[in-house]
Amino acid sequence: MVAHYYRELLNFCARAVNNRDAAADIVQECYARFLAIQRRQPIAEPRALLYQTARHIMVDQHRRELVRGHESIDLLAEAEHPAIPSQSQPDAILSSTQRVRAYVSAIEALPPRCREAFVLHVFDGLSHTQIAQRMNTSVSMVEKHVARGRLACRACEKRLQGQDAPQAGADVPGVRIP
Repeated sequence: MVAHYYRELLNFCARAVNNRDAAADIVQECYARFLAIQRRQPIAEPRALLYQTARHIMVDQHRRELVRGHESIDLLAEAEHPAIPSQSQPDAILSSTQRVRAYVSAIEALPPRCREAFVLHVFDGLSHTQIAQRMNTSVSMVEKHVARGRLACRACEKRLQGQDAPQAGADVPGVRIP
């Protein structure tokens, strides 16, 4: 029934996109959508639906081309290739990985209860009171544990910057940890 609209629809699409192969693809997609609709409900005006569907497909393709509207990277000279973002450079990735490992080592070097309180506060976002209840200890002790963890991280940062700093587990004046 709709087969006799094929050539007419193909010519319409070919004029619109200036490419007979692309037009054939559009018409094929148009017929596939038409048949899917026809299975669900009867179509009173098949020609009108085919043309409307073809227009929608062409608009969709045009929008996709606008979004992707760039030259192929293969066509660009090597000097014109976009630069990799600085955080994706191999040196930056290695440096970041080393920094993370240094911080993890500094935190792991803390005594177990101190490390637990610090992690619950910094990474889990719990308050000192919540941590004290969870660990069955005083708020004051939790504050000392968190302070010791922060000092260990600051010492790690100073080591990473090349400055001398006390080791992560060293006693810190003013903070007495049993």
